[in-house]
Amino acid sequence: MQNLRIVYLGTPDFAVEPLRRLLEKQRSCAECGYEIVGVVTMPDKMINKRGNQLLMSPVKQYAVEQGLPVLQPESLKDEAFHSALRAWNADLQIVVAFRMLPESVWNMPRLGTFNLHASLLPQYRGAAPINWAIINGDKETGVTTFFLKHEIDTGDVIYRDVVAIDDCDNAGTLHDKLMLQGGETVLRTVEAIVNGDVEAIAQDEMTVGELRPAPKIFRDTCHIDWSRGVDGVYNFVRGMSPYPAAWCELVNADDEAVALKVYAVSREYAQHDKAVGAIVTDNKNYVKVAVAGGYISLDEVQLAGKKRMPVADLLRGFSIDGVKCIK
Repeated sequence: MQNLRIVYLGTPDFAVEPLRRLLEKQRSCAECGYEIVGVVTMPDKMINKRGNQLLMSPVKQYAVEQGLPVLQPESLKDEAFHSALRAWNADLQIVVAFRMLPESVWNMPRLGTFNLHASLLPQYRGAAPINWAIINGDKETGVTTFFLKHEIDTGDVIYRDVVAIDDCDNAGTLHDKLMLQGGETVLRTVEAIVNGDVEAIAQDEMTVGELRPAPKIFRDTCHIDWSRGVDGVYNFVRGMSPYPAAWCELVNADDEAVALKVYAVSREYAQHDKAVGAIVTDNKNYVKVAVAGGYISLDEVQLAGKKRMPVADLLRGFSIDGVKCIK
C-alpha cells in the first residue's frame, strides 16, 4: 500500500512540535503509512531597517534542517502557489497555527485538511484560546483536531485531549503544555486516518454548556480592570503573560500617567476599606494594589523603555511616593 502523502502548513514554535513528531515517526518506522512531502509557511520577515536580514519562521527553520521542501506564498490565492501545491499531490493536509485558508487550498487533497486548535472545541473558537481560558479562570483546556470547513473552527471533531491548567500557569507555560500534547494528538490523528479509523463528530452534536469565544487580543484588551477583584485580576495578568502582557497606568497627583506592563502578580485575600486602585508599598520590596476582596502584589513589571524586572528593582529607581493610584 502506498504511503499517504501529507503537506504540513504552520509557522510558529507551536507548530514545530507536531511536525517533529510526525517526521520522527515516519523515519523510525518504515510501515508508518504516511510521508511528509512538503511544508507551507509564512514568508521570511525583514528584521532590520536596511532590509537585508531575513528571519525564517520556526517551522521553516526546522523544515530546512530536515531537508523538507518549503513553499512560502505571499498570497494563498496565488495561482503559482496553487500549481506548486498541486504538484506535491497530497492526500492529506495538516494545519497548525497558520493562516485562514481559502477553500481552493483546504479542499485540494482527496482526504481533506485537518487543523489542530488549542482548546476543547467548540469552546474558545478564535485567535487566542490559550489566553482566554486562563483569563476566565478555567481549570482545564486542551487541544482538538478537526476537519476544516467554511466557518472558522467549526469543522467536525476528530480528537479532543484535555490538558490541566494549574493555578500557577500563565499563557507561556500553558502554551508549552498544549504544544507537547498537540504533537501527540496530531500524530494520533494521522495514524487514525491512515488506518481508516476516523469517526468525526459534528460540533453542534456536542454538549459543552455555554460557549465562550476567544477573540483576537488588542492593546486595549490588555488593560487591567482592577474592579475584577482578586481572582479576576490574578487570572487576567497570567492569561496575558508573557505575551502580549497586561498593562496599567500609574497616575500621579497631577493626573499624569505612566504606562506599566505587568507580567506576574500574587494574591492576598483580606478585608480592607481602601479604594480600588489604591497603592500600598514599603518603597523597598513590595507594591500592592487594593482590589475587592484583598490585594494584588506586583511581582514582575516593566516601565516603558526599560527591561522587565522584579518590583524591588523598580523601586530602587522609581519613586512610588508620587503615585496616587493605579488605573
